[in-house]
Amino acid sequence: MPVNNYGVSSMVAKLQRVALHAPGSKLRNADVHQWHYGRSFDPQELDKDYQAFVSHIEKAGVEVLWMPENTESADAIFTYDASLMTPQGAILMKPGKALRISESESHRVFYQSMAIPVIGQVTGKAKCEAGDTLWLDDKTLLIGRGYRTNEAGITQLRNLLGDQGVAVLAFDLPCYQGEEACLHLMSLISLLSDDLALVHKTLLPVALAQLLSARGFELLEAPAEEFDTSGGLNLNVLTLEPRHVVAINGCDKTLSLMHNAGCKIDTFSGESLCIPCEGGPTCMTRPILRGINN
Repeated sequence: MPVNNYGVSSMVAKLQRVALHAPGSKLRNADVHQWHYGRSFDPQELDKDYQAFVSHIEKAGVEVLWMPENTESADAIFTYDASLMTPQGAILMKPGKALRISESESHRVFYQSMAIPVIGQVTGKAKCEAGDTLWLDDKTLLIGRGYRTNEAGITQLRNLLGDQGVAVLAFDLPCYQGEEACLHLMSLISLLSDDLALVHKTLLPVALAQLLSARGFELLEAPAEEFDTSGGLNLNVLTLEPRHVVAINGCDKTLSLMHNAGCKIDTFSGESLCIPCEGGPTCMTRPILRGINN
């Protein structure tokens, strides 16, 4: 059978192709209050910080696909959320943040231009962001039920993935800082390899912690103070391959935890973009191909 140029069912298999959205005019001119951005947001510095992030991906040999500029959403740079890649193609999500609704159609146009099939879409009153999803293995997708993803969205995603034999397991997320703040399932956990996870255990759903332990995961408990000072982004790391990650710098205790667990870590500054805009290295990627898809 031919090898496809798309397909994802893992958080840690070697990343081969990824879709990115470069900083655009809507982001540079964003109203920080409207978009819920923090005080350190700096349009003058974000290009430098973003390019440092991209360079780590390119040095790892990952093929970068650039999405066309979305002129309606400042958050379009966070390409993870508006679609979910599966082994059979992409599912268009429906962002729970109303300002991001246009991103799903942008993702559709991108996939059509790349001849990647779109196999479904979350519609109606459902809300579902891919930041609330996590591939535990190739037949298990975890999803967080919270302010950005509702029960209707979970039901639709479960139906769309059922044809692929994928089980969707849902977990309730904490309120934490409220409806306006961004707290995804992936704000609380990042898989670093098939047996290693970085977590904020005090906010992690009990059933999820128990599931990870039953699956043989070692849980690295990131310090709560760094979670608070980084807006949760000490936990938001991009795994390029098992135990090789990209993370923001400045969270020294969290970085030491991963280093001591045998991880290779590439870092960049999150001050101008990631921390104020509530999106880390994983959020700024839409993995298109992980591992080998036959």
